[in-house]
Amino acid sequence: EKMRANLLRAVSHDLRTPLTSIYGACSTVIENYDSLDKAKTIKLLGEACSDAQWLTRMVENLLSVTRMTGEQTKIKKEMEAGEEVLSAAAMKIKKHYPEITVSVRAPQELLMIPMDVILIEQVLINLMENSIQHGGTTTRVEMQLRKEGENARFEVADNGQGIAREVFPKLFKGYLSHDEELTADGRRNMGIGLSVCMSIVQAHGGTMQAENREIGGALFSFTLPLEERNYEDPREDSGN
Repeated sequence: EKMRANLLRAVSHDLRTPLTSIYGACSTVIENYDSLDKAKTIKLLGEACSDAQWLTRMVENLLSVTRMTGEQTKIKKEMEAGEEVLSAAAMKIKKHYPEITVSVRAPQELLMIPMDVILIEQVLINLMENSIQHGGTTTRVEMQLRKEGENARFEVADNGQGIAREVFPKLFKGYLSHDEELTADGRRNMGIGLSVCMSIVQAHGGTMQAENREIGGALFSFTLPLEERNYEDPREDSGN
């Protein structure tokens, strides 16, 4: 419920701001088409495209939430190849960020994982975009999948500037302060997106964490059970 409330807050504010910007840029180009020089026109249209891309990401996050319905956030899982979801997410990131090097490592043995493939792909895309947009100096993103006991572990690492210490406690909660929501260059933070990631992983019975790498950059990782399990609400047993 907290996640849903945060997303409604994002709809009321974060979606309205880029829409206003897109409208303003397009109106300026249309009304001043004959007097605007080429550089100014490209700059305005570039800003509109950037805001449109951010809107697309936010809508995809909202659609992800609608796929998780029911009081206990039940989702429909099917056995999927982990390497395939990594490759699909990598292809989408390469399309939008061709200047970023994206590598994928997976075990030779095919790892079949019970998951909602659309939701898990969205998690991976969110994590990679977070690394690219807010890593500051990120030029490379590395995704890895491996078997770890009874779980599959997904990792998304980058070579950026890492995560600020004061942000860690709020990273997956989706309620960063105004100053924390914007980066130094004015771009929006992925606080809401990371909150959605955590909710999706928890709905799969998994865990998620973030840390800074010793060699520099950030590392996000999450686990998913390799076998379907029944997860009961502990509140149901509170009266026994």
